[in-house]
Amino acid sequence: MNAPAELPPPAPHKAQQKERHEANKLDKRLLRLAGQAIGDFNMIEDGDKVMVCLSGGKDSYGLLDVLLKLRERAPIRFDLVAVNLDQKQPGFPAHVLPDYLTRLGVPFHIETQDTYSIVTRVIPAGKTLCSLCSRLRRGILYRVASELGATKIALGHHRDDILGTFFLNLFYGGRLKGMPPKLVSDDGRHVVIRPLAYVREADLARYAQVKGFPIIPCNLCGSQDNLKRKEVKRMLLEWERRHPGRVENTFNALARVVPSHLMDAGLFDFRGLKATGVADAEGDIAFDEEPCATPEARPRDDGLALVRFGD
Repeated sequence: MNAPAELPPPAPHKAQQKERHEANKLDKRLLRLAGQAIGDFNMIEDGDKVMVCLSGGKDSYGLLDVLLKLRERAPIRFDLVAVNLDQKQPGFPAHVLPDYLTRLGVPFHIETQDTYSIVTRVIPAGKTLCSLCSRLRRGILYRVASELGATKIALGHHRDDILGTFFLNLFYGGRLKGMPPKLVSDDGRHVVIRPLAYVREADLARYAQVKGFPIIPCNLCGSQDNLKRKEVKRMLLEWERRHPGRVENTFNALARVVPSHLMDAGLFDFRGLKATGVADAEGDIAFDEEPCATPEARPRDDGLALVRFGD
């Protein structure tokens, strides 16, 4: 008598299939956007040693994960080293990051500096600690980058951070200034990059859930929240809810600046401006109502792309 044939395993539930499909789309989107930002701004070059600043939050975990995947696909060679600054905040779980990075097999360095005691001693009770804390942290990380021989310092700031900083400077600083995707540090010795510049915070939050990152709370120091930044964040969320596309258009505008139509004489020579008698299709139409149509995105040079995605 023949043995009964083995039945094929049951097909996955449609909900599980959809969840895996969405997770795969999210993974591809993050890789594509990060690769595009890296290529657009020439963030990483052949032979670079990139120091990835890892705080234990969703953004820095996502940054490290994405860079690890990009490194496997990139047409250039670069190294990664993860760095965490243990500032001795009360309740900080010092084992979480070393355990996680050891499992990944990622080279890492934990820098232990008790900046928490310094900040709480200097800043009066009830005042926000963030400003002094960030200055101390920045100086320490610059020193560590030099000691490790890092050629680039990668931070996990995303699209919403960049937009939020722009509006904070606009509303409270009276300046058109944002958070650049690439900059030279204030000591002139380091190049700082933000590979997640095109990535939405909501995508990073979802990615952290999918990947199950061991998130470390960001409120261990007990400092007051940056109320102004939270206010701007609420404004952007409300815009996204009530006016879909407005936030994206605002972000895109940061890369389409027209100095001749602003008022900064340091960027455009208004004093020396003369009529040329030559028609200019991009010239001002002073007596007409300014059109509100969204400008077309500037074409991107594929030659700048570090990694090609979607193939």
